[in-house]
Amino acid sequence: MGKGDTRWFVHDRFGMFIHWGLYALPARHEWVRNMERIPNEAYEIYFEMFNPDLFDPKAWAKAAREAGMKYFVITTKHHEGFCLWDTKYTDYKVTNTAAGRDLLREIVDAFRGEGLKVGFYYSLLDWHHPDFTIDSRHPLRDLPPEEIAKLNSTRDMKRYAQYMRDQVTELLTNYGKVEIIWFDFSYPGENGKGRDDWESEKLYELVHRLQPGIIVDNRLDLPGSGDIETPEQFTPDKGMVDAQGNPVVWEGCQTFSGSWGYFRDEMSWKSPRMCIEMLINHVSRGGNLLMNVGPTSRGYIDRRALDRLAAYGEWMKYNSRSIYGCGTAPAEFPAPADCRYTWNPETKRLYLHCLVWPFKHVHLENLAGKVKYAQLLADGSEIRIREEKTDNLNSHTPQGALTLELPTLLPGQGCEVPVIELVLK
Repeated sequence: MGKGDTRWFVHDRFGMFIHWGLYALPARHEWVRNMERIPNEAYEIYFEMFNPDLFDPKAWAKAAREAGMKYFVITTKHHEGFCLWDTKYTDYKVTNTAAGRDLLREIVDAFRGEGLKVGFYYSLLDWHHPDFTIDSRHPLRDLPPEEIAKLNSTRDMKRYAQYMRDQVTELLTNYGKVEIIWFDFSYPGENGKGRDDWESEKLYELVHRLQPGIIVDNRLDLPGSGDIETPEQFTPDKGMVDAQGNPVVWEGCQTFSGSWGYFRDEMSWKSPRMCIEMLINHVSRGGNLLMNVGPTSRGYIDRRALDRLAAYGEWMKYNSRSIYGCGTAPAEFPAPADCRYTWNPETKRLYLHCLVWPFKHVHLENLAGKVKYAQLLADGSEIRIREEKTDNLNSHTPQGALTLELPTLLPGQGCEVPVIELVLK
């Protein structure tokens, strides 16, 4: 059923997720309304106070491009229901805040200007909308049952489903070519919501009629409709496959810290090294990495996130050949301990990422007689190779393996995780 064009997607491999909305003001998780059971009237203060006076989407886009990211996905509307564009279908939108203008358009223009492809996240949940029924995920879920029943008696999910289609029509009509639409999320079952509530078939058909070839994620609760699998906040330990065991296109969505929206007091920030390793692990297992930033309510990306984006940029400047156009290596080439392979089938180059730098050799199984040349990718310096057995007491090349003779120390640039490029014959 999926019919999105994923060819560019599996080449580019690396994108930026952006979670930005009213939740940046409380700055204590994008699900703050849910976790603290905040009703509309109490949450209204954030709408009144939203004033991103330091908003600079060109700086966001520049940081993404310099990090090596090739596409972005922005939360046009998150679960809180607040819309970043000048929609005709609700007053709960950015043009009615102190910002007074369509910020989504400025974001799209800025990222397109830096050469990135455009993706829109659109929440299926909407805790603000008067027709969205109170359920197990709603901020008002702890009200007395009779009060919930009374409130729900005036709510109509069919009207809400039409509201979603109207808004998606705006998003996919008024902003030029959109390469990805990221719906989030379904939770079918008792007191949940799924395809019947969203009227997913109608929504899916609309999306492809408005933007043929667009990539749609897999969260509409519509089997077979997703062009991509979307593991969240974990890295699969191997490539993802379908029920028949065939590889599927997948994208891990991850955060620098433990939340998606700006969280002032969050302390579980991943180190720059860990972030680079996440990118390598995703691509080595055939996946993309969609790495998230949560700008502040004043409209800038905070220093902690910029530091990690800069670390990506420093590493990708020298090693992006091991990411773009690459994926899982052929099964006949098992990676050594503490290493990851990526493989570019067009250039026939294999990339060895050393998470721990070996001393003084590394043996590569099943590569004897198959490698024309090896070099440290960061500086293009030759890595000497040995294929024959030797009487050297300190290092024996196993049968059928290729031995790389490594320098004890590494040069500075691009070696946070060193990569060795192997040119196959």
